[in-house]
Amino acid sequence: MSRWALVLHGGQREIPPEEREATRTGCAAALAVGAAVLRRGGSALEAVEAVLRVLEDDPVFNAGRGSARNADGEVEMDAAMMDGATLDVGAVAAIRGVRHPVSVARRMLRAEPVLLVAEGARRFAERQGAELAAPAAPAGGTPRQDTVGCVALDIEGHLAAATSTGGLDGSHAGRVGDSPMPGCGLYAEDAVGAVAFSGTGEHIARAMLAARVMTALEAGTPPEAAMQAAIRRVEALGGEAGGIVLDRAGRIGWTHNGQNFAVGLATPEAPPRVHLSKDEEEGALANA
Repeated sequence: MSRWALVLHGGQREIPPEEREATRTGCAAALAVGAAVLRRGGSALEAVEAVLRVLEDDPVFNAGRGSARNADGEVEMDAAMMDGATLDVGAVAAIRGVRHPVSVARRMLRAEPVLLVAEGARRFAERQGAELAAPAAPAGGTPRQDTVGCVALDIEGHLAAATSTGGLDGSHAGRVGDSPMPGCGLYAEDAVGAVAFSGTGEHIARAMLAARVMTALEAGTPPEAAMQAAIRRVEALGGEAGGIVLDRAGRIGWTHNGQNFAVGLATPEAPPRVHLSKDEEEGALANA
């Protein structure tokens, strides 16, 4: 295997005009970091963690520094990572006071538990020497309910997926969405593919969207068609979602049913590119 591929998303949400340049710039910066990892022969796990750490440090995105606040005014974050080679999952939910939830999730990959929550997750982070941080500053602009995510294929043929979110503005304390749930917000398996979602977490979880996409890929459905079918499913339930997917050959699929879904794509064959909607990508292809 010599081909690598990387796809990230900055969340499905309506992006106000004043935030579009910053969103595009933030996605491009994270994309460059992840592509550099894969280009030098780094692992898919290393790449997805590196990408999400950049996005968690950027207050434009609802993760890490840019996290939403719940009904109690507190920041509670969720993150997960899955190793397609081993099917190991590491996840944390409703975790407080860490700088990079995705890195805590990576430390969970080889631990016996799949998911730790709240104070248990924070204690694990402290024992593992994870970076701690004060709560994020209150978010401004439009209400936040999105997620950041990444899927990657490395030159050894291994896949990985990762997600991170600051949750919903004004949500119940302790609320956990789809992001840290394997089969819902993410999944990765070397023999099949890797997928990550953003959107209304309760609808994504009820529909088990990641599992649906993986089942479709296993049956031979192309990535784009598999993702389109999943989005139609969540739409039928009254929800919104955007998703990114790679199959085991590095073929890319992505789509959404909301106004904006910031996505960055990188492969050896084409320059890195960032689009703020599927319509934008299709327009760029039509004008190429």
